[in-house]
Parts: sequence; C-alpha cells; structure tokens
Amino acid sequence: MKIGVFDSGLGGLLIARSIIRELPEYDCLYLGDTARVPYGTRSKETIYKFTHEAVDYLFRHDCELIIVACNTASADALRRIQQEYLPAHYPDRRVLGVLIPAAEAAVDLVSKKGIKDPVFGVLATQATIHSGAFLREITKLKPDAKIVQQAAPLLVPLIEMGGMKYARPIVDEYVQPLRDTGVTTLILGCTHYPVLRSMIAEALPGVDIVDQNDVVPGKLRNYLERHPEIDAPIARRGRHVFQVTDYTHNSEEFARMLFPEGIELESIPGLG
Repeated sequence: MKIGVFDSGLGGLLIARSIIRELPEYDCLYLGDTARVPYGTRSKETIYKFTHEAVDYLFRHDCELIIVACNTASADALRRIQQEYLPAHYPDRRVLGVLIPAAEAAVDLVSKKGIKDPVFGVLATQATIHSGAFLREITKLKPDAKIVQQAAPLLVPLIEMGGMKYARPIVDEYVQPLRDTGVTTLILGCTHYPVLRSMIAEALPGVDIVDQNDVVPGKLRNYLERHPEIDAPIARRGRHVFQVTDYTHNSEEFARMLFPEGIELESIPGLG
C-alpha cells in the first residue's frame, strides 16, 4: 500500500515533494490530471466527476490514504467523496484535503503573532472562491474573522504552460484588492500558486503568507501517528511514482523545475 497524492495538474507536485521530504521512506503515488487541467473553471458536478475518477484510480492502485492536493477538488468534491464514495466502496481507507489544514494554519499564525484585527486573504481559483469553503473553515475557528477573497483564474494555466515570466502584471492585478483592504495574512489557496510565492510576497510586503507545502506534511505525519490502522499498511520502501494523464514538453520542464534532481513522469490513459 502507499500514499496517494492527487492534483488537477502539476501544482500538486509541490505538495508531493514536501510530503516526500517529510516522510521519505513512505511509498507514494502522485497523479496529475494534466489532460483536463484546470479544474477551477469547471462546474461543481464536473469537478466531482473528475475527482471521483482520480480517487478511484488511486485506490485501485493500492493507495491506503489519498491527499487531494487540489484546492478546487477539496472545496467542491472532497466532502461528497468522504460521505458517499468511501463508505460504499473503501470504508477502511481515507481521503484528506489541503484546505482545512491551511485555514487552521492561518488562524494559528494570527493567534501566535497576537494580531488584534487580522484580515485574512484567500487567493484561489474561481471554483474554490465560489464554494465558500475557506470562508466556512476560517469562521469555524474564528467567527469574527474578516476575510477577503480573490479569484485568480489565469494563474494555473499560465504556470502549467511555463509562462511564469509573464506573470508579474497579472499577479499585481490580482493582489491589488487584497492590498487595498489591508490583508495581514494570505492563504495561497491553490497548489500551483507557491511557484509564484516570491512574486506574490513582493506585491504584498509585510503580509504573512500561508503556504500549504509548509503545513500539509506535518499535518499528515501527525494524522498517521494518531491513526496507526491507516499508517501500518503503508509500505516503507521509498518508492515514489509520478503519473500524469497527458505528458507534454511543458510537463517535463515543470517537473524538472520542481525536482532538479530529476523524476520520471509516467503517462497513463485517461481516467474517465
């Protein structure tokens, strides 16, 4: 058995990399649905369909636990996967998201720094913003929280196509409303956005940035320690496999940028 990591594209490789660094001995299977990226502009039903197919694929390939690295899928499909799909098909396995850990980390950070009147910012895809998931999770923890959300629909395709050098004016336009409203703590609510973290930080000087890559690995280790029945079956041979539903030159370049030591992307048939 192994840990599965799923993303709509290649942004989730950042999460996979951070998990592998935290838990290098654990076998891991990464799946990027690059044939159908981005998910962020899709309908809720389509997002669920794609996520269901990916989760089913990973379970059929011996994943004991799956991390849905895609925030859009975490926002629009994860709860239904957990409540309907798992009990019916894999009641002893688990599917976890990255959205709640980010919300928890943002609230914890504000508390530790003693910020009296924090303004939480969320930069995410259109679907994630429209779901209200970050609003829901932050206000569960801090009911009086002031939250400003900003959709950034152009960033995922730009990053997937290797167009980071063109991103600065687009990033500046997206973060302007966040800057104008005095955001103190910004959640990068998409797995792709940490690629542009330094650029975003430059556009929002003095703002604390919550990056899921800094949060999820530790949360996962803690989860496994608290759930030995999930942890025990996972193999510890250090085997890490990376699969995509569409292999392109851009995929290769992106993977090389994230893993300078080199990884091999395996192309698999479509999930549908």
